[in-house]
Amino acid sequence: MTSIVETIREGNDAPQGLKARSELTARELLREVGSVLRMSEADAAKLGEIPVDPSEDQTMVINMGPQHPSTHGVLRLMLELQGETVLRCKPIIGYLHTGMEKTGETLTYMQGGTNVTRMDYLSPLNNELVFSMATEKLLGITDDIPQRAQWMRMLLSELNRMSSHLLFLATNGMDLGAVSMMIYGWREREEVLRFFQKVTGLRMNHNFIRPGGVAADLPPGWRDDVLRLLELIPPRLEEYDTLMTGQPIWRERLQGVGVITAQEAIALGATGPTLRSTGITWDLRRDMPYLHYDEMEFDVIVGSFGDAFDRYAIRLNEVRESMRIVRDILDKMPEGDYRIQNKKVTPPPRARIDESMEALIHHFKIFTEGFKVPEGEVYEAIEGPRGEIGCYIASDGSALPYRMHMRAPSFVNIQCLPHMMRGGLVADAVAVISSVDPVLGDVDR
Repeated sequence: MTSIVETIREGNDAPQGLKARSELTARELLREVGSVLRMSEADAAKLGEIPVDPSEDQTMVINMGPQHPSTHGVLRLMLELQGETVLRCKPIIGYLHTGMEKTGETLTYMQGGTNVTRMDYLSPLNNELVFSMATEKLLGITDDIPQRAQWMRMLLSELNRMSSHLLFLATNGMDLGAVSMMIYGWREREEVLRFFQKVTGLRMNHNFIRPGGVAADLPPGWRDDVLRLLELIPPRLEEYDTLMTGQPIWRERLQGVGVITAQEAIALGATGPTLRSTGITWDLRRDMPYLHYDEMEFDVIVGSFGDAFDRYAIRLNEVRESMRIVRDILDKMPEGDYRIQNKKVTPPPRARIDESMEALIHHFKIFTEGFKVPEGEVYEAIEGPRGEIGCYIASDGSALPYRMHMRAPSFVNIQCLPHMMRGGLVADAVAVISSVDPVLGDVDR
């Protein structure tokens, strides 16, 4: 009969797999159990009752994933089970590694938007925004961005938050057996994407928010399109409440499942709904405002228990808060330029290319050679649908970033899974993964 040690060695990728308990030191076991990097071992042990570890012949190691949709992409979890109880969990990533940060160092700042928009492909406009803001900070033109461009960026970011959360509600419902919810959530998200297609020409991966402003002005009739969305979505959210929020089976599957404390969430660097579910009111739009968020009226939605139900309810209500912000933006949207009139950064208008050889040359050079950015380094962060999206760029004075790193919220939040799953049932594992709302393109960027 094969021992658990041999099973682990043969069936798991040795360096990243779960070690057998007999091979673990107490320090390694506690680190693996907690996945807590910033706490002392004593603090980690106090966070929950650490049961007496069973012998190896009482446990079983299984792989969950990588498969779509239950692990939300190519996420592999190694679970050590005692019966149906999860004793240990180790997320294993890297199956989708695209090297986008390294690729970003081979693209000019003008081309960079086509790269970052594909990382978290459910919130592409937020990725473009943080990259553009970091580039503008290096260029020293942050205060010169036209007001209309800034308000357009806010409008698109909040609509993107809505579309992302609507897809979460769809997949969260499907993961727990509310299959109809997949159809309903996808239906509402499609309405938002239809508006994006009208504005940017694409449903996803837009490359629309660029250093210096945005690629084009809003199309005729955009205000009516947004108002239609604001009328369409609220009644549908009420239907979601009826279908899920007050439903006894839904509550039974989510309440008290995947619990994480505020102390754990902070130690793990969690942000977004994962952090706010613990009662921490941290939202970069309010606490470190950018664009014109300090002029907006909205509430930061928080939970109380840090469980999967809180994370669901927060996202549902954040859609409502984003609609409040969008309605406010409609009233305050100014007229004017949609991009900075700086010839070093902005290509000439399309009509000028047909009239002027100089304009044609300028257009060609800016899109092939790009524009040079002063030496320096910068970190810019915004509040994305999944938490803090950060962009670090180091410039050596050329037209290409010398180094680029993205602080991806899905990557950080996945660290919470071992904590959330320990002591729970294997049947709840998919519910816990879903509640974190990871996008694996954002993890293996």
